[in-house]
Amino acid sequence: MSSNGKPTPQPAAASAGAGGPPKMYQRPIYRPQQAPAKRRRGGRSCPFSCCCCFCWTLLVVVLLAVLAAVAGGAFYLLYRPHRPAFTLTAARVTRLSLSSSATAPALSDAIDVTLTARNPNKKLVYVYDDFAVTAATAANAVPLGAATAPGFAHEAGNVTVIRATVSASALAVDPAAAGSDVKRSGEFPIVLDLETRAGVRVGALRTKKIGILVHCDGVKVAAPAPAPAKKTKKLAKAAADTPAPAAAAVDDAPAPPAASATATVARACQVRVRVKIWKWTF
Repeated sequence: MSSNGKPTPQPAAASAGAGGPPKMYQRPIYRPQQAPAKRRRGGRSCPFSCCCCFCWTLLVVVLLAVLAAVAGGAFYLLYRPHRPAFTLTAARVTRLSLSSSATAPALSDAIDVTLTARNPNKKLVYVYDDFAVTAATAANAVPLGAATAPGFAHEAGNVTVIRATVSASALAVDPAAAGSDVKRSGEFPIVLDLETRAGVRVGALRTKKIGILVHCDGVKVAAPAPAPAKKTKKLAKAAADTPAPAAAAVDDAPAPPAASATATVARACQVRVRVKIWKWTF
């Protein structure tokens, strides 16, 4: 005890030795507070929504594809659709003139073409817009002119004849290509294209029209044969001794028109579907 009668505090070691182990002050460990469950779920809502939206969109696309496949299969089994068949049956050059200019030759021509269109279907009707008909040489694609053929409704099992005259007047062409391709005597090969839009009609159902191209190649045509020279008959001379009426003078007879070589080809043409994506057509 101290002199004033108060008890003297014992050191920590002494108190520890006397009463037991020393009491250490422990600082509490900091633990970050977790966000409420509702807030955590709100933090995941955006990715979860995007994933859910993508899954639903994918599911809808797959379902639509399956439905389209089922509908297409049912349509095929019910109607058995076939493409129309086009055949180039005749081609005749009625006029052909190529100027001899070495720098800018001009081509004038006229080609009569005849095609047959056959609809092999039993229930489908094809509806065609007007046809844009063009012709060109097969070697260097020298243009030979253009024409238009009227469209029509092609009934099931029907055969329709299409006639057109492809012509050009003073058309500027490449001198080298035209000189080698266009033969003013003899045959030369050409290609013929018919471009239109066609739709299908089944009863009261009509489909949207799409572009198609009818391509005919491997066709050889010949320039018209030159006109024969004019023949002149001379006056018959009366006999010197025996008087006789003078023979009537026969004027120059007009020359017959130049014969046009007709190519009967019966050439099957290809039918291609034209798909337009933005600015490009395939």
